[in-house]
Amino acid sequence: MLTLSVTEPNPKDPVAAIDLREKDAPVAPEGWATVDVRTAALNHHDVWSLRGALDRSWLPLVLGSDGAGVDQDGNEVILYPLIADAGRGGGDETLDPQGMMLSSGIDGTFAGQVVVPRRNLIPKPAELSWEAAGSLGTAWLTAYRMLFSGAGLTPGSTVLVQGAGGGVATALIAIGRASGLRVWVASEDAGKRARAVDELGAHAAFSRETRLPERVDAVMETVGEATWGHSLRAVRPGGKVVVSGATTGPNPPADLTRVFLPQVSIVGATMGTRVELERLIRLCVTTGIAPTIDATFALGEAHAGVERMVSNRTFGKVVFDCTAA
Repeated sequence: MLTLSVTEPNPKDPVAAIDLREKDAPVAPEGWATVDVRTAALNHHDVWSLRGALDRSWLPLVLGSDGAGVDQDGNEVILYPLIADAGRGGGDETLDPQGMMLSSGIDGTFAGQVVVPRRNLIPKPAELSWEAAGSLGTAWLTAYRMLFSGAGLTPGSTVLVQGAGGGVATALIAIGRASGLRVWVASEDAGKRARAVDELGAHAAFSRETRLPERVDAVMETVGEATWGHSLRAVRPGGKVVVSGATTGPNPPADLTRVFLPQVSIVGATMGTRVELERLIRLCVTTGIAPTIDATFALGEAHAGVERMVSNRTFGKVVFDCTAA
């Protein structure tokens, strides 16, 4: 079967590190299931892996953490991407010290087939397209956790989303709007600001040079160094900044006086639990929201898909059709 793997990472050119290689179909151990992958979305985690942010002892490794397909019994399923035990994490798979994500120490979803524990299979609703179903497990699940488990927001709260075009940012806008939040967006790209309002339903979009009408209850931060100062200035006293990424760099000036004097809480968020993914899927079905799909590529066209993300040209998710070479 064809796979999108990493064999020799390239810190400067992740596109060049793509290894489209043939591999034998995996064999599922007892308690695991084989899934014929239909669609699998690209995430920044995959790009960082191509750059070398992974344990080299895992190489060669099939990338991909999102995915949807058909299991060996003919059931259409969405894959929960964490191989973890909630019991070891105090009821939360994301806190299991022995947990791992698909494509982190175990082959991922950018392949014709993948094997996962049976408990990682969640029924795919007929209402969701294959592209949408294959895009929920990482960025969309993280966004759901940021808004509710991380920030604890309730209908009527105001949230600022840093960035407007990435997978997590577009998910935050769609989920927030569907859940009764007032959603503001900050971006330096005028085109993406307009699309965030017109296509995703954000209530307002601002340049970071523009003073917000008021401080917000929570800021969703995925950008890092380029936006950190703005996030701290934008949040109200006692509010929260929820962080799930740092695409422009992980080491901004801390500016601690803007944290302790207004008693701002900084909260980390990564992925989510299986229960949260089930709730997210139900939210999509009942409200009609779904991931914005930027582009779909055959797996054999992976170079074009990764280049699109690396060059920051995406608005929504890049999806690979794993049934097509």
